[in-house]
Amino acid sequence: NLLHRPAHFDEERRYSIMADELPDTNAPLANGEDTAPQIGLISQYVKDLSFENPNAPVTYQWTSQPQIDIQFNIGTQQVGEDVHESILKIDISSSHDEGKAFIVDLSYAGLFAVRNVPEDQIQAFMLAEAPRILFPFARRVIADAVRDGGFAPLLLEPIDFASMYVQQQEQMQAGQASGEEAPAGDA
Repeated sequence: NLLHRPAHFDEERRYSIMADELPDTNAPLANGEDTAPQIGLISQYVKDLSFENPNAPVTYQWTSQPQIDIQFNIGTQQVGEDVHESILKIDISSSHDEGKAFIVDLSYAGLFAVRNVPEDQIQAFMLAEAPRILFPFARRVIADAVRDGGFAPLLLEPIDFASMYVQQQEQMQAGQASGEEAPAGDA
């Protein structure tokens, strides 16, 4: 294992690994198959986008501070052999004392190729790591849509999807331990 091999520091104090310590990646496997776990992004895309500006043009005259409500949902599904889709759904509503300013509904998705990865690890990746990869692009789509609607761009704060996933798993385990029924997942 490469992690347990000795590392050496040369005179320039840079981290280096001796060439003979690296695994031979060109060596054929005994059964002729590639069994290394692999996950890669195939494509990412806007699956659904809706922007509503229901009170234009009077919305632009309102002076009260807007209240922004942001809801996230993450879905995943297998769409082919070794291909999974992760969907980051973001619903945003901006309201003033005078009424609704705008509503944005975005489903931003990514297709991921997955090979030789255990099922429980696929789920963790698709619900925690995949949304982290997709989020900056979804964030840009939302900022552009809000700006194109005549408002200042809405820049969403970064989200720790891994912590959210761990917290959800802990809640599910606590619910199962107390005899509660686990919530049904999205299809």
